[in-house]
Amino acid sequence: MDRFRMIFQYFQSNSESVINGICGLLALASVKMYSSFDFSCPCLPQYNMAYGLGVMLVPPVILFLCGLILNRQSLVMLEEWRRPQGRRKKDLAVIRYMCSSIMQRAMVAPVVWIIVTLLDGKCLICAFSGSMDPEKFVGFANVSTVQVQQLLAKVPCKDDELMRNNTSRKAVSRYLRCWSQALGWTILLILIIAAFLARWLRPCFNQATLLQARHWSNYIDIEQKIFEETCCEHSRLFAHKCILHFFESMRQEIKLHSFSLPKEGEGAEGEEDLLRGITDQDQVNKLLKSWYYEKPPLDV
Repeated sequence: MDRFRMIFQYFQSNSESVINGICGLLALASVKMYSSFDFSCPCLPQYNMAYGLGVMLVPPVILFLCGLILNRQSLVMLEEWRRPQGRRKKDLAVIRYMCSSIMQRAMVAPVVWIIVTLLDGKCLICAFSGSMDPEKFVGFANVSTVQVQQLLAKVPCKDDELMRNNTSRKAVSRYLRCWSQALGWTILLILIIAAFLARWLRPCFNQATLLQARHWSNYIDIEQKIFEETCCEHSRLFAHKCILHFFESMRQEIKLHSFSLPKEGEGAEGEEDLLRGITDQDQVNKLLKSWYYEKPPLDV
């Protein structure tokens, strides 16, 4: 359990390479999930659209939330946005930079899923086969409206008895697959052009502002990590002191069980120095409250 917690904390670190690696793994996982997913359209007029659009849109929402959860900066950004003003002002440019960075990374896996589903075409065929105009396809002539809706809904099910010998099933399927693939390639092209423009137009803007936002974004994250580590160290020392006081009367009995306790006064001076004089529960609560409401100004 401790090893798992250490691995999880490592992946939550602020290293951009680790965060980018997590996003890449989520993107690959989305492709693998879709390739191993057994897509089975219900082929019923009232369920096709819900099932097709659900498969296309629900997993991206889940992947997006996973991207936010695994990105440590999402929590840091929310804490920075919600914290009181205190003695340190909040820089909205830094919060916007953090939000933009978080959203860009979290959107990688969902976008990959949507593009893969569109290029495959099964979801769009299942969702919109019942919405096609039967007059565009000769195989639906001389058929009642109810039967047409049932036949169109069964277009994704090529093994269905009603559609095996229907000449228009493949035509409807090809038509919708062409639209689905065209939409997928269009989205991919738009994203590539947007990334290209963002990459090449960035030098045209104020680089100093961008560097400042990136610097203080990293600072906020590192500061939070160091504060948590310092609190953990103080908690450990504080707990150690409290336990020593509690078991003071049982010193001899504890020694018999090979639990080595320092002699009276041994190491106390060092621990007091590390405790920074904060040796009371009310002092600790006051310190944490002061840190939250009145963070010290960035001036050393």
